[in-house]
Amino acid sequence: MKQSNLADIFKALSNPQRLVLFELIYRGFKKRGKSGVAEEAEPCCRGVEKAFTFACGCLKLSRSTISHHLKELQNAGLIVCVRRGQSHYCEVNAKAVEAVRSFLK
Repeated sequence: MKQSNLADIFKALSNPQRLVLFELIYRGFKKRGKSGVAEEAEPCCRGVEKAFTFACGCLKLSRSTISHHLKELQNAGLIVCVRRGQSHYCEVNAKAVEAVRSFLK
């Protein structure tokens, strides 16, 4: 992967909200209990695809803000988003994550 592509990735992840959103997509959405400890993910949010609307509830951000952050992560090549009806689903681009891992070794 080119240095400029890696710079785009790190730039996208430099925003704290985008970093949290990417982590949610990467690790899977988990509800936080009253104690702040992550609980088990909801069944519809397990696996590779993550529900866009669930992200809005997790991050307490508007749909337009989430959409903007997802677009920035997508433009950096970190995620791939698909729209199905009125829902958006995102998955992590494994090649981008591997490129970052290789760079950090």
